[in-house]
Amino acid sequence: MTIKKIGHRSVDSSGETTYKKTTSSALKGAIQLGITHTVGSLSTKPERDVLMQDFYVVESIFFPSEGSNLTPAHHYNDFRFKTYAPVAFRYFRELFGIRPDDYLYSLCSEPLIELCNSGASGSLFYVSSDDEFIIKTVQHKEAEFLQKLLPGYYMNLNQNPRTLLPKFYGLYCVQAGGKNIRIVVMNNLLPRSVKMHIKYDLKGSTYKRRASQKEREKPLPTFKDLDFLQDMPDGLFLDADMYNALCKTLQRDCLVLQSFKIMDYSLLMSIHNIDHAQREPLNTETQYAVDTRRPTSQKALYSTAMESIQGEARRGGTMETDDHMGGIPARNNKGERLLLYIGIIDILQSYRFVKKLEHSWKALVHDGDTVSVHRPGFYAERFQRFMCNTVFKKIPLKPSPSKKFRSGSSFSRRAGPSGNACITYQPSVSGEHRAQVTTEAEVEPDVHLGRPDVLPQTPPVEEVSEDSPVSGPGFSHVVGETLQVLNTSSALEKLEITEEEFPHVEVNLSSIPAS
Repeated sequence: MTIKKIGHRSVDSSGETTYKKTTSSALKGAIQLGITHTVGSLSTKPERDVLMQDFYVVESIFFPSEGSNLTPAHHYNDFRFKTYAPVAFRYFRELFGIRPDDYLYSLCSEPLIELCNSGASGSLFYVSSDDEFIIKTVQHKEAEFLQKLLPGYYMNLNQNPRTLLPKFYGLYCVQAGGKNIRIVVMNNLLPRSVKMHIKYDLKGSTYKRRASQKEREKPLPTFKDLDFLQDMPDGLFLDADMYNALCKTLQRDCLVLQSFKIMDYSLLMSIHNIDHAQREPLNTETQYAVDTRRPTSQKALYSTAMESIQGEARRGGTMETDDHMGGIPARNNKGERLLLYIGIIDILQSYRFVKKLEHSWKALVHDGDTVSVHRPGFYAERFQRFMCNTVFKKIPLKPSPSKKFRSGSSFSRRAGPSGNACITYQPSVSGEHRAQVTTEAEVEPDVHLGRPDVLPQTPPVEEVSEDSPVSGPGFSHVVGETLQVLNTSSALEKLEITEEEFPHVEVNLSSIPAS
C-alpha cells in the first residue's frame, strides 16, 4: 500500500521506495551492473580527442536475469542499460582526475546509499559509500537538455575546471518494466561526514521565497532567501581573497548559464558551525569533526567547495587543509567560525520556466519589465548581485600598527602655482570609492578608515618653503614616519625620504589640518 508519492517516487508502508514502479534496491543493482559493464568496455577503446559526434552517441546493452555472454546473471528483472556520450563523459572524468578504477570502486564496490531527505522534486538521490558521488534520477526533458548542453559544457570545462556548476560524470538510462529511468552521476556537494547546522536554497528573489511549515519540520530543513535575510541580515563574512575568488567564479558561471538561456537555478549552501560543533556532545555513530571514512585524497579534482573557487590550492596545499574539510571558511555577525558548502543546482530545469511563469513572474520581472529575451541576463545579474552584495561580504582589511601610517595615508608631490614643490596629504579610501576622490597619489585599496559611506576630503595644497619652520599641529606625528620631499626635479614623480636618512631636511607645511 502506497503511503506517500511525489512525482515518480513513492514509498510503501514497509518503507520501500519505488521509482516508476521499480524498487529502489533493484534500481541500485541495475545501476551498478550497468556502470561496471560500460566503464569496463570503454577501457578497451583507445583514447582520442573528443569529436562533435561523440556528444550524441548512445550505447545500449541488455541484461537478462539469466545472464549472457556479455553480461553476468543477476536476481533482478530483465533490464536494458543505456550510456549517453560515453567518450565525452570519459573525457570529463579525466579532466577531474577520476581514473576508471576509482570511478568503479566508488560506485560499484559497495551498495549505494539512498538519501531520505531528497527534496520535493520527486527524484531519487543516491550517494556512493565513500561520499564521492551523487546519483540523481532526472526526467526525460532534463536528460535531453543535458545532452544539448554537452558541447558547450565541454568548452566551458576546458577553460574553467574550477566551477560551482554541477560536475557531470555520467548520464545513463535503465529501461525496466517498460519505463525509462534516466540517471546522472555528479559530484557530492554535501559530505555526510560533516554535520550541517543549517541549509539554504538561494535564488536572489524574495517572491514566495520562504520555507514552508512542512519543510521546517524536517530534521535539516532547506530554508530560502527570505529566511536567510531574516536569520543573517548582515550576511556571511569571507576573507578578501576568498570573497574575490568566489564572486569571480559566480560571475563566470552565471555567464555560462546565461549563454545557454538557463534560469531558475539556485545556490545550495549548507553551513557547518565549527564553534557549535565543538560544544555539542560527540556522536559515536558519526564523526563530524574528522572525516574518517573518506580516503586521504579525494578522487575528483575541484570537487569540494574550496577547490571549486580555488582549484590550484589542491596542488599547492596552501588553502585546502584538514581543518576546512573541503568547506569555505567564513564567519557570521557573531564572529563564529563557519564552513560553507556551496554549489549551483537545478541548471537542467529551465524548461519548466514556461509552466511556472504564471505564478512566479513577480520574482523574475524587475520594475515592471516585460517578458523578453533579456530575461536570462536579468536573472544572472540579480543572482550575482544578491550573492556578492547580500549573502557574502568581504572582511575589511585592518592595517597593522607598525604600518598604520603607510596604509592610512600617503603623500605625493605636485607643483605649486609658483613652481615650488607641494606635499599633499591623502587619507586612504576603500576600493569602491577610489574613483570618486581626485588624487594623484596611489592609495592602498580595501583599507577602511572611519565611516565607509563618507569620503574623506583632501586638504588644500600649500606651498613649501625651504627656510620656513614646520608648522601645523596635525603634521608633527607624521614626520617620523614618512616624508615625501621633492623641490627640484620635475622628472621624478615620487620619492620617499625618511627622517633618519636625511635628518637635515626640514619641510615647511602650513594649514594642514589635524587628522
